[in-house]
Amino acid sequence: MLLLVLVVLFIGFVLIRFFVFDRQNAYGRIKVVSSPGASVFINNAIIGKTPFEDKYKVGEYLLKLIPEGTSTETASWNGKVTVFKNALTYVNRELGSSDITSAGEIFTTQKMSSPPKDKNYGEIYIETEPQGAIITLDNDEKGIAPLILQDVLRGDHEISVFMPGFFRRTQKINVDPGFRVNASFKLAIDQSQTSVSTTPKEATESAKPGTEYVIIDENPQGWLRVREDGSVEASEAAKVKPGEKYELMEEKTGWYKIKYNENKDGLYEGEFTEGWVSSEYSSKSEE
Repeated sequence: MLLLVLVVLFIGFVLIRFFVFDRQNAYGRIKVVSSPGASVFINNAIIGKTPFEDKYKVGEYLLKLIPEGTSTETASWNGKVTVFKNALTYVNRELGSSDITSAGEIFTTQKMSSPPKDKNYGEIYIETEPQGAIITLDNDEKGIAPLILQDVLRGDHEISVFMPGFFRRTQKINVDPGFRVNASFKLAIDQSQTSVSTTPKEATESAKPGTEYVIIDENPQGWLRVREDGSVEASEAAKVKPGEKYELMEEKTGWYKIKYNENKDGLYEGEFTEGWVSSEYSSKSEE
């Protein structure tokens, strides 16, 4: 009986040692870069200036950046970051004059909750602010954020995040097998794209000489989606190719409404259809 008690106590000690003490002694790293340079605060205590990197215990921290020197008109930033065991938490911020003109990324790496079927794969979780941005991985459009990309081959990859009316963000990451990369993107508004009301073309033709067209620009995919509405969440209606020209019907921030002739099985139908294309990969011309 005494032996049984000793065995139970020993097992309990081992569990406490490896699941409690080990966690308390587990560390990761935080790396912070910013433009312009800023003072770095963690849990409201100043700990240095950007670029900054140091070791921290596993857990959640409140990180704050306050611009230095002549950058007093630049907005500060604060947010929560998580440190995982033996992993790097990378924070990059581009501080603008306000929150809506500021941008940046936070990357963390953690072990997957369940091992992948193939030991050469990991996964990526992507969220954006604002939500609903288009996610592209290695020039292949994957979907709308928030998004989990599973079965991502180990190695270097490029994530690109875009939403009409905002500046695109692109970053390279490394995926380790059996690990998840958590990527959080903050997009800055593109103030050069002023709001344009969705007025039908017929109502404005008298104020414009000639007819306006939309020309599809070159892009990494070699084609551009036509959507049923001017929104990244709208369904795909067709695909158009770089160099093609279409009549402009309406426009609004980040989008052009075009009239196009559907091509099915290599044949163009007689009926014209209207749809929306992103203005990032197209441009207006007048004829």
